[in-house]
Amino acid sequence: MLNRRFLRIKVMQALYSFFQHDKADLAFFEKELFKSLDKIYELYISIIALVNDLHDLSMIMVDENKNKHLPNKNDLNPNLKFVNNTLLVSISNNKELKLQIEKRKISWQNETDVIRKIFNEIKNGELFKTYLESGISSIEEDREFIISLIADNLSENEVLISLFEEKNIHWADDSFVAFNSVIRNFEDFNGEFKMQALLKDEKDDLEFMSILFKKTIIYKTDFEDLINRHTQNWEIERIANMDKLLMEMALAEIIHLPNVPIKVSLNEYIDISKEYSTPNSKTFVNGVLDKIIAELKKDSRINKTGRGLKEN
Repeated sequence: MLNRRFLRIKVMQALYSFFQHDKADLAFFEKELFKSLDKIYELYISIIALVNDLHDLSMIMVDENKNKHLPNKNDLNPNLKFVNNTLLVSISNNKELKLQIEKRKISWQNETDVIRKIFNEIKNGELFKTYLESGISSIEEDREFIISLIADNLSENEVLISLFEEKNIHWADDSFVAFNSVIRNFEDFNGEFKMQALLKDEKDDLEFMSILFKKTIIYKTDFEDLINRHTQNWEIERIANMDKLLMEMALAEIIHLPNVPIKVSLNEYIDISKEYSTPNSKTFVNGVLDKIIAELKKDSRINKTGRGLKEN
């Protein structure tokens, strides 16, 4: 579920950190890079576990209300639509989720007050009330309601985001992609919940990240020479460090990852520069890389393989 854009950004962050150290160990930083992916998977599982705990809490609260000293009509005959939500019930029965939660020691037990507060906010919201009163009961409605709940309530909850940040300093930044991955997983629900892997093709994606990370480091001096030659009208010290890093990554990818089209690589790093560098980076990075790519093609230093790639 994690796309190549996100993987490039993760490599970029690892490289930026690597180059901040004078005697950085490549193997150590590569290991940390892959560990950061595993931490996103842990966050992804934690969010699903939270959804499951909210479901458990709803059942507990039904019993609590029935056992009040003076229960009212609604307490005695509650609307059980949320409790019986087919997606939530299927999540609670999923063996793979239980295994991952146990294996990674994921637990929200120390955050019961937060979970109750979140559930009460959900319960008092219009989305929840509309769902209970819809008069419809279907897998589609159950699925769309939970997806809306995540998008409108959980992913925007400041207390929850703060909790993630306390558990892992990077989780505040990674929470968007983790929530989005959960939503994409839930979108495939058709009656039976199945856990999905974060990487579409784990072997290829990890190899892509490893090559991109290593080649950018190994050939950094060569890439710097190429960039310097094509930025002679610029003072190299005035070029944003992030622009230089992104161009070096682009060159590593274009030269050393033969199955990725040049145009794809170029567009990806231009787009990343818009988000992570200066307002003028898009035009600058595009212009410099265009010139370098022309030179590399002329010198036959780009060899793309695979169907439809040889002419790129």
